[in-house]
Amino acid sequence: MKREIEQLASREWDVLIVGGGIYGAWALWDATLRGLSAALIEKDDFGGATSSNSLKIIHGGLRYLQHLDIKRMRESIHERKVLMRVAPQFVHPLPCVMPTYGHGVKGREVMSVAMKMNDLIGIDRNKGCDPQKTLPAGKSISKDELLHILPGLDETNLTGGAVWYDCQVYNSERLLISVIKSAVEKGAMAVNHTEVLNFITEENKVVGVSIRDNISGTNYKLKSKIVLNTSGPWINNLFSRLNGHRPAEEFKLSKAMNLVVNKRLTKEYAAGIPSKFEFKDADAVINKGSRLLFFTPWRDYTLIGTTHVPWSGNPDEFAVTEEDITTFLDEFNQAYPAMAIRRDEVIYHYGGLLPMDDNGEVKTEHDVKLTKHYKLIDHQKLNGLEGMVSILGVKYTTARDVAVKSVNVLMKKLHKRGRSRTERENISGGAIADFSHYLEEEQAKRPWGLDQETVAHLIYNFGKDYTRVLTLLNDNESWSEKVSADSSVLKAEIIHGIREEMAVHLTDVIKRRTDLGSAGYPGDEAAQCCAEIMAAELGWNDERKQNELDMLKKSYQPA
Repeated sequence: MKREIEQLASREWDVLIVGGGIYGAWALWDATLRGLSAALIEKDDFGGATSSNSLKIIHGGLRYLQHLDIKRMRESIHERKVLMRVAPQFVHPLPCVMPTYGHGVKGREVMSVAMKMNDLIGIDRNKGCDPQKTLPAGKSISKDELLHILPGLDETNLTGGAVWYDCQVYNSERLLISVIKSAVEKGAMAVNHTEVLNFITEENKVVGVSIRDNISGTNYKLKSKIVLNTSGPWINNLFSRLNGHRPAEEFKLSKAMNLVVNKRLTKEYAAGIPSKFEFKDADAVINKGSRLLFFTPWRDYTLIGTTHVPWSGNPDEFAVTEEDITTFLDEFNQAYPAMAIRRDEVIYHYGGLLPMDDNGEVKTEHDVKLTKHYKLIDHQKLNGLEGMVSILGVKYTTARDVAVKSVNVLMKKLHKRGRSRTERENISGGAIADFSHYLEEEQAKRPWGLDQETVAHLIYNFGKDYTRVLTLLNDNESWSEKVSADSSVLKAEIIHGIREEMAVHLTDVIKRRTDLGSAGYPGDEAAQCCAEIMAAELGWNDERKQNELDMLKKSYQPA
């Protein structure tokens, strides 16, 4: 996967996708597999904005039971199974638990029924799956069992707990990169750090875009038969560049944030605990009265999320503040005081902007109501502008399905035929039928004398593509060394990110091509080592190298 922007601009494309988040990535893969010539551009780095704000959970929609929204549950359950099948290196089962209180809507009896309904609605969840991806049935557990998992929880009216199974993404950034790589390997093109300046229109039709390469500063014009806008929170900004065809509706956004804690609060269970603050969902058939705060073990850490606060302004100015962090941490500590997370135990924060519904009453975080359904906008139907379709997504889990629906619209407009294949086609590195067996086999081989832990690290991040990383050792065996004493990341991964995955900046490598910095600043030793490798590979001088190190550190600091 090379950054070849001049080649991108040298031809007309069937479809040009604007936005390299998870929705754009899946749309590129889907369009390519259907035989369309497809290209994607991203103003910053692939998956560097809202798509990076993930709690890493691929969920089956259990919470939709309170709305009796069986259709959305089935969609989520189906997509969870699809992701385990096509991306087995990244998506793995995760046990989840929540406490039950009293004998009403939060009670053990009601939740026991909910677990049975969830299993019934997802009755085919394990059909034909890899044994490692089997999701057991949900169940109720006793008060003692619940307190063993969540010690110190408030016991007032506590009756037990409910256990169910969803999935977790080991590395959501690498999953996204792998989807884009899959498309590129089949003939698509993708270029990061490339910004749309304006849409090119002829009469009432979009025929391309004017862009700027933010690395070289050079401007280009890209021609396409149709444009798919997957720019996420930048959707309003993009609409303002439609040469007088801006839709009347402006989408409202909320600031979302998750925290990374430097320890595991539970050994294996993700857990949802009720906030002490009241929250009313007018659409819910069964209203629980408060939202759940979720925390989940992830690698050696705990993720806590997700908080939402109203947002207005330019998405380019998005930032998480110290007040955002301490306010959310206070809410969590009030809900679960026995855990008492200190501010210095929060080693990283990450966030993004998500669409919200606003009836004019949103004033605080407790008023935020997230948009529940994606929006697929055909601009020809909306305001007579041909050649453009927009997606406003709401969920990481169902991004593939929404991308399929959007490409269905594109195919119809282009008078093309062809069914989606992304439900069955493995993404790059994902052709693994039995994950546990494959992992054991590869660990036993100990390629290049690597220990079993390092081999596992590579497989969880690259799947079968890990062997591509190791081929670089033929050029330089020292790249088998780790970038720091306390890291699992090999120097070869840095080289691979530069040469094969379009890493341009130090943050690209540390936050998204490797798992080095996805849970917090990796330390000066690792950062300096990566910067030196990139400087040698890309010809940076000392000033550029220091600027990259400074930008990396700044990206981990609250505003």
